[in-house]
Amino acid sequence: MRRAGLRTRVSAAFAIGALALSAGVTFVSYELISNTLFRERERAAVRATYFDAAVINSGLIGDDPNVGDLLQSLDIGADRYVLLSRQGRWYARSAGPAADVPTALQEMAARGEAGAQRIRRDGQPALVVAVPVQNSAVFYEIVSLRELERTLQLLGLVLTAVAIMVSAGGAAVGWYVTRHALRPLAAVAEAASGIAGGDLDTRLDPDAEPELARLTSSFNHMADELSRRLKRDRRFAADVSHELRSPLQTLAAAVSVLNRRRDGLDERSAAAIGLIADEVARFQALVDDLLELARSDQPVQREAADMDLLARRVLSSRGLPGDLVEFIPGTPVDWPVDRRRVEQALGNLLDNAVRYGGGPVAVRVGPGYLEVDDAGPGVPSESRATIFDRFVRGPAAGARGGGDGTGLGLAIVAEHAAAHGGRATLADRPGGGARFRIELPTPS
Repeated sequence: MRRAGLRTRVSAAFAIGALALSAGVTFVSYELISNTLFRERERAAVRATYFDAAVINSGLIGDDPNVGDLLQSLDIGADRYVLLSRQGRWYARSAGPAADVPTALQEMAARGEAGAQRIRRDGQPALVVAVPVQNSAVFYEIVSLRELERTLQLLGLVLTAVAIMVSAGGAAVGWYVTRHALRPLAAVAEAASGIAGGDLDTRLDPDAEPELARLTSSFNHMADELSRRLKRDRRFAADVSHELRSPLQTLAAAVSVLNRRRDGLDERSAAAIGLIADEVARFQALVDDLLELARSDQPVQREAADMDLLARRVLSSRGLPGDLVEFIPGTPVDWPVDRRRVEQALGNLLDNAVRYGGGPVAVRVGPGYLEVDDAGPGVPSESRATIFDRFVRGPAAGARGGGDGTGLGLAIVAEHAAAHGGRATLADRPGGGARFRIELPTPS
């Protein structure tokens, strides 16, 4: 299972923290508010009941008071119900409420104690208040708490919505914070990608993020060391190649003299001379390629070049037919490129196709790219990641028994493409074979 990214995890942590905090605040606020409202409502109900009980108490004077008229005289609203228990009988303004009085409250009132108790009446909350009056009678008042419950439900919904909004706000804050906190790391990643792409001058600004000064200095130091090492390696390769050229030329001249006299030698000597001549030629090609790689870090010398003529000229120099060139409609005729490098890169692809790909079948000139299709078996997927590395020769070379390659041809192609700000890629050709592409973007 793929692990969530750092930004997602931090945002989720902010959201969860905000949710937990807001849920706690919501719960405590709801409990405090509900308890306060209930207490205030109960106090108001008890005060109103005592007031009504005083009216009833004064009206019970005499031997045969009219209890019904007495209860009707009370000024109560639609959310209050009044009862009177007197001499074993219940008196009420409407039928039914007597059954709602809890037994425990009746027993407490019978002992002469006033009290109150919450009940559920017809599915709605209510408060029953009992106040003893004269002649062992008890006055009861049932107060509906329905409006209070609705108020608390609305309060709960509001607090829940606030908690959700706070959680969403926490997630947004986490996303914003991580976005800005990770921006320096994104700059490091971009700089690393630039170096990996060949831009060895990429550096980080040490003053951009003081908190990451150590990382910035370490990265810049690493880039400096890498740049120095690559330059040292290129200089070493150039120096070695240059120093090898003189003895190689002398050796090649001597081998050439011997090779011209092969007919006068015995068979074994002639074969040995032929092997030496082939290896000297291969050695010379290797030295030339090493020198070319050593010069690959130099800036390109762009000039307008007719790519159609350039491709046909490269084909002709290798004895290949010019009609292999396919010029894609809409492609500019003249490109600002380094003519020498493009010719060598295209020539190396053609040589690779001849040696290992059964020969080229098409050279395609399209907008900003050159393609070479071959008729070979293609390149296995396990070899594609390293096909443009130095001194790498694919399995096709061994299968065909080719031994004249240096293992640097495709590496030079990649270097020349990168020098133009492009890249070299490999894909399967429809119908079989390989398709090598050189991307040569035009500078804006």
